[in-house]
Amino acid sequence: MPATLPDREPTLRVVPLPADVNQHGDIFGGWVMSQVDIAGGVLAAQRARGRVATVAVNSFVFKQPVMVGDVVSFYAEIVRVGRTSITVDVEVYAWRNPTDLVSLKVTEASLTYVAVGTDRRPRPVPVE
Repeated sequence: MPATLPDREPTLRVVPLPADVNQHGDIFGGWVMSQVDIAGGVLAAQRARGRVATVAVNSFVFKQPVMVGDVVSFYAEIVRVGRTSITVDVEVYAWRNPTDLVSLKVTEASLTYVAVGTDRRPRPVPVE
């Protein structure tokens, strides 16, 4: 089902390649998951002003397959900031069929990151 992209810049935009497909010709779900983690981590690290580590995947829903050649956009949004943790929602859209461009929402996820210091132990998230 065609979708409208969020009215903001994506956190990450990637084009999957033939090396990223499974035996059925769709992009591996694990590839999508890793890109979602990268996009969420970028935003969490900006908010934490430093290193973060993924501590939980709260939810992950694949709505449509991702195909080779799709332009995949990852839109991340912080939904909660705790003392040491940051929860980020990520929506994933694919642009498909360049001759008659279609935009589809393919995945949505929620991940929690923890801010860590140089010792890799949790540290407080700075107050904005």
